Amino acid sequence: MQLSNPASATSSQAYRADDRNEQVLVYLNGDFVPRSEAKVSIFDAGYVCGDGVWEGVRLVNGRVISFDAHIDRLFEGANAIAMDIGLTKQQVKDVILRTFEVNGMHDGAHARLMVTRGLKKTPNQDPRFIIGSATVVCVAEHKVVDAAAKKRGLALHTSTIRCSTPDVFDLRLNSHSRLNFIQALIQAIHVGADEALMLDTNGFVSSCNSTNFFIVRGGALWTSSGRYCFNGITRATVLRLARENGIPVHEGDYTLAEVYAADEAFVTGTLGGLTPVAAIDGRRLPTEGYGPLTKRLADLYQAYITAPAA
Repeated sequence: MQLSNPASATSSQAYRADDRNEQVLVYLNGDFVPRSEAKVSIFDAGYVCGDGVWEGVRLVNGRVISFDAHIDRLFEGANAIAMDIGLTKQQVKDVILRTFEVNGMHDGAHARLMVTRGLKKTPNQDPRFIIGSATVVCVAEHKVVDAAAKKRGLALHTSTIRCSTPDVFDLRLNSHSRLNFIQALIQAIHVGADEALMLDTNGFVSSCNSTNFFIVRGGALWTSSGRYCFNGITRATVLRLARENGIPVHEGDYTLAEVYAADEAFVTGTLGGLTPVAAIDGRRLPTEGYGPLTKRLADLYQAYITAPAA
């Protein structure tokens, strides 16, 4: 069954359309080329077998949010798969900043930096068949989440696809290989939901297919142990802000039954920040949109990302 319907207005991947994005220049291995001309070989390792890592960053008032943390995560992932990016951390940051600059972006923008192992002699898995250096691409876009859609909240559906253990696939790797998460999302889409809620191999709540998941119970913030979910930078920021502001935090195992009895729920991600959840598996939450603690945390996060650079 093919998926032909456009993303819903409340999808966690949805954003406000901006015609300027058709004219952006894309960074491709040292050059800036028009979006329509940005191409890599069918023999590139990223195309052949998803061999690469990536980062998405957000530009707000001239500042890339949590820039160092994103670059550190990129290099940690590249190191884990023994891939040489071919650039220093500062040079990678410069690529992102230059991409924003050449496209005249200062605010309300998002960039995805993608690094693959590079061109291969033949389409196979073996990394020793690489010819030359890594492929480095940076796509910057004018991209902001629609405020009205975000306020309405997401509908989640619990997927049968589980989050993997580190010995199977380490979710701390921002890998180009995302097929298991796409499978989970397809299940959610087929039942009319916006995002998939995923459990870990022990049946505890772990993550969503592209975002980190939180609930609120009795005035406390709950999230998973972190052993089987994305190493979310926004997730870590929200946990830090909660603790700094005296909000009780439970970071550990909890069940789907406890989710169904939650007062509030939300997801976190680089582009959307905090996005409220309205329903899970057809069950409407008491607050549906922004509950009081979700709103407080969203305000704290907004103050963090709009604060002047130190």
